[in-house]
Amino acid sequence: MDANEVYASLEKLFPGKVRDFKSDVREPYLFVEPAAIVEVCRFLRNAPGFRFEVLSDLTALDWPKQEIIQMVYHLFSYTHNHQIVLKVDLPRDHPRIATLENVWKVANWFEREVYDLFGVIFEGHSDLRRIMLPEDWVGYPLRKDYVEQEEYDGISTQRAPLVEKLLR
Repeated sequence: MDANEVYASLEKLFPGKVRDFKSDVREPYLFVEPAAIVEVCRFLRNAPGFRFEVLSDLTALDWPKQEIIQMVYHLFSYTHNHQIVLKVDLPRDHPRIATLENVWKVANWFEREVYDLFGVIFEGHSDLRRIMLPEDWVGYPLRKDYVEQEEYDGISTQRAPLVEKLLR
């Protein structure tokens, strides 16, 4: 099944919950309404003609001008050798979405990383805490408006310019 067929099926099965399919790109994608992400993903994993057994990546993008954090889910089926990308737009000022941990166990760590670096809250997550940065770190480093602290725990976070390093 190709991405066009996946989208056509989802559009019929989940009216109003999927939209804006883009097929003329290397990795075809579609948008899913935030409230429907678990339902759509569970269907994509379990339905015989789809069988997306693998959540191969879950990440986010920060779009400050549009005031959104965009979730990006890469799904793959070993059974059928097909893939699709799902995108979900969340409000940047308070990004929240249901966890997919009960659909794919690997979502646990992916979601912790997105929480740590973008500040997205995954509702229902079993262990939502930072995974890369210390618990007391201020801010979310992959947001485009992030301003790095000058020091952390008494250690400078500033790095000498590359030119200075090369001249040494």
